[in-house]
Amino acid sequence: MTQRIAIVTGGSRGLGKNAALKLAEKGIAIILTYNSQREDADDVVREIEKKGVKALALQLNVAESDSFTGFANEVKQQLKHVWQRESFDYLLNNAGIGINAPFTDITEAQFDQLVNIHFKGPFFLTQHLLPLMKNGGRILNVSSGLTRFALPGYSAYAAMKGAMEVLTHYQAKELGARGISANIIAPGAIETDFGGGAVRDNAELNKAIASQTALGRVGLPDDIGEAIAALLGDGLGWMNAQRIEVSGGMYI
Repeated sequence: MTQRIAIVTGGSRGLGKNAALKLAEKGIAIILTYNSQREDADDVVREIEKKGVKALALQLNVAESDSFTGFANEVKQQLKHVWQRESFDYLLNNAGIGINAPFTDITEAQFDQLVNIHFKGPFFLTQHLLPLMKNGGRILNVSSGLTRFALPGYSAYAAMKGAMEVLTHYQAKELGARGISANIIAPGAIETDFGGGAVRDNAELNKAIASQTALGRVGLPDDIGEAIAALLGDGLGWMNAQRIEVSGGMYI
């Protein structure tokens, strides 16, 4: 069988790294992107290759949409050079940042940064990569539990994720003729360095979130990485246009 290949944005750390490793365990080759942490990205590549599949890291700032044409050309060249292929199978739009600021205080510059990274970036990056995606491929976007429940300080961030949820429906509708599915995963609070690592490092916050989660703890990176690997696995190819929350039952 032809080697399956996934592009994972923001794959040098956090949930992107974990997802890349879990996909690799299923025999899926990885093209991961990083913004500035080249050494971290190279470490992830080495970890993936120890699992017996090929991987490479490419630099990409998802906030800079004028770089997407060049990035797509680089992907095309690497597909041919490394895998002797002209297409890839899966796209995980994962790269992101967290900005916590009250609605009354968030600045236009912060708003624009969130738009560029969490909505405009994945919108146009996916558009640029579609010519290289195999018919029958899959898009998996990343949302947040914050589109279902509201916590102070995340109005702009959650609004971008809500936009991605709507976009996912339209991608599923318009790309269905090529057999391409589009779904979106919505993690709850996870113990990573996201947003400065508050959920992971602040014991009081961690305990408070755990008390509001049906399964009684805060999520771990493996919880999301395993879910992503399952969503891109062989058994869920017929699932399309769905929002899948993976939060352990947070605020239900």
